[in-house]
Amino acid sequence: MNFEQLPEPLPDDPLKVLNAWVAEARDSGIYPNPDAMALSTVDQNGQPATRIVLCKQLVCDPGFVVFYTNYGSAKGEAIAGNTAVSAVFHWDSMNRQARIEGRATLSPTQESDDYFASRDRESQVGAWASAQSQVIQERSQLLRAMQAMQQRFAATAEIPRPAQWGGYRIWLSAVELWTRGEARLHDRARWQRTLGTVLSDGSYQPGDWQSCRLQP
Repeated sequence: MNFEQLPEPLPDDPLKVLNAWVAEARDSGIYPNPDAMALSTVDQNGQPATRIVLCKQLVCDPGFVVFYTNYGSAKGEAIAGNTAVSAVFHWDSMNRQARIEGRATLSPTQESDDYFASRDRESQVGAWASAQSQVIQERSQLLRAMQAMQQRFAATAEIPRPAQWGGYRIWLSAVELWTRGEARLHDRARWQRTLGTVLSDGSYQPGDWQSCRLQP
């Protein structure tokens, strides 16, 4: 088997490589959710938690990825107290993996509105019906809430985005790319940069990427 290697010398910007990998995974037809990533957060008690979310956008410059969720969910509550997050993409059949680290900030309101408007109607209604991560006594309670919201919006042409639902931008401070190698001598490289302080609009002005190769 011929194994892929990372470029030599390493590129200045890892996000162009990551963006190409996501596109290739999407075009391959192998993966039902090629943009799936395992997102990790840490709550106020120091307890880490990991779950799968979908990367809906990767912006190479200035360098962030976007996912959407309920702000009152467990992940949302964790991010409210600790914005440091990490995530992993893994494309097993393509022998590739990418790890990212950074700080999560709320997406701009218009960005969240636009994405919500692009979702299918049932998913929009579901975002209103579900108080994500909250306890229910039985599933029928959730189904009743869904029915109630369907009735509420039956005559509404365009369903508005609920205030508790929207996007997060993960501003990337580290990216690690990995390709499978023969005899488990995998090819692995890491890029890091400083983000500085968060600006009033929730954005950062990151520094330049610094890269190094790592042993597997």
